[in-house]
Amino acid sequence: MSNLSEIKWDLDLIKRYDLSGPRYTSYPTAIQFDPNLSAADLVKRGQQTADINAPLSLYLHIPFCTHVCYYCACNKVITRNKKRAQPYLDELYKEMKTLSGWYSNDRIVNQLHWGGGTPTFISDEQMYQLFEQLHANFKLRDDDQGDYSIEIDPREADASRMKVIRELGFNRVSLGVQDINPKVQEAVNRVQPTELSEEIITSARELGFRSVNVDLIYGLPHQTIDSFADTVDTIIKLSPDRLSVFNYAHMPDRFRSQSHIIGDDLPAPEAKLTILENTINQLMAAGYVYIGMDHFAKPDDELALAQKNGQLHRNFQGYTTHSDCDLVAMGVSSISQIGDVYYQNEHDLKLYQNAVAERSEAIKRGVMLTEDDRIRRRVITQLICHFDLRPNLIEAEFGIDFNSYFADALAVIDQFANDGLVTRSDDSIEVTPAGRLLIRRICMAFDAYIPQHQAGRTFSRII
Repeated sequence: MSNLSEIKWDLDLIKRYDLSGPRYTSYPTAIQFDPNLSAADLVKRGQQTADINAPLSLYLHIPFCTHVCYYCACNKVITRNKKRAQPYLDELYKEMKTLSGWYSNDRIVNQLHWGGGTPTFISDEQMYQLFEQLHANFKLRDDDQGDYSIEIDPREADASRMKVIRELGFNRVSLGVQDINPKVQEAVNRVQPTELSEEIITSARELGFRSVNVDLIYGLPHQTIDSFADTVDTIIKLSPDRLSVFNYAHMPDRFRSQSHIIGDDLPAPEAKLTILENTINQLMAAGYVYIGMDHFAKPDDELALAQKNGQLHRNFQGYTTHSDCDLVAMGVSSISQIGDVYYQNEHDLKLYQNAVAERSEAIKRGVMLTEDDRIRRRVITQLICHFDLRPNLIEAEFGIDFNSYFADALAVIDQFANDGLVTRSDDSIEVTPAGRLLIRRICMAFDAYIPQHQAGRTFSRII
């Protein structure tokens, strides 16, 4: 197999295949979740199909933010009233106790993530309280060997807050930077001097955090090819272990806060593509490995090593090294993956709190995987994580004849092969360096829920 980190920028292919498509943090994707399935049936199926001896991954959603970032498509609640946090946490603890009874079984928690919103919206005391509740309900590690991560807004954290976070047991941190240019920051209502981000990264290293991730967004208002190159150069000097470089999808009809962004201020499509091409070149020249889609990592980072060793996985938190973990998610809008079940909590804060108060859980909708879903999930996960698929392994795992089972998909794959996105032989489908940027489109060939030659309008553009 060719070098995984090799990328070839082919503008003709990008323009031809840059449609809209899923990010495949799950298969089936969330749009297939059924609100008519009962919580009891979803939980029962999850318990029946989960490996009760495997470790767990926990996700907690803290939805509150003090300020609105106009580009944001996350489920958040904008408020300066810190008193709103405690009632939410009280309901979260009630849900946590229920989920512990369903799934804990003394299973070790190898992965923990607090997302949002802004998890650091809550006070130090509330953070300690939240960890106490986690310890009371789940078997957290005490050897600092798990992946325990938290999302940070550098405007609402400092060196002293980082010390608290480390003392709690977190060893990974992810911070949003997006862009360092003041004009861009003002246009998206996120004014954040680089010194704030530098303080967080410096503190993380001094306190022994194992990994620092930085988020950037390309395609924001007033970004230029040169200005974003400056942003990337600045971040390279800060030397984070991982970077996520996201494409801004302007959908103001769907996300109200984006209506504050003036469409005419966005970079033209051609400039946006050049920004992405230059960003990839800058990061790879600086020694980062292209993991896939939006993600880059240093070659000695666990993500890069997992991909190299064929052990990378993908779930609702993105790329991960924990393929053996069921994902137990808590909080408003959070999505769990238990055995052969996905389900999502109520998306509205009030509905979530009412549901937990009434029945100690807030499951809104979900899906039970069929055998076909499991087969296709395996194929898509393999491709999106490793850019390489061995049909004989799928045949051995599921007892199918790959070529006949995927006859329709392989007709599309053959077209991709003609165009140079993949190479196909009797024993492999390998994504080419030119195809890796379009991996979402390649995966769509195996998606039974999307017509093979078109993309759903529900999804963002691939690039």
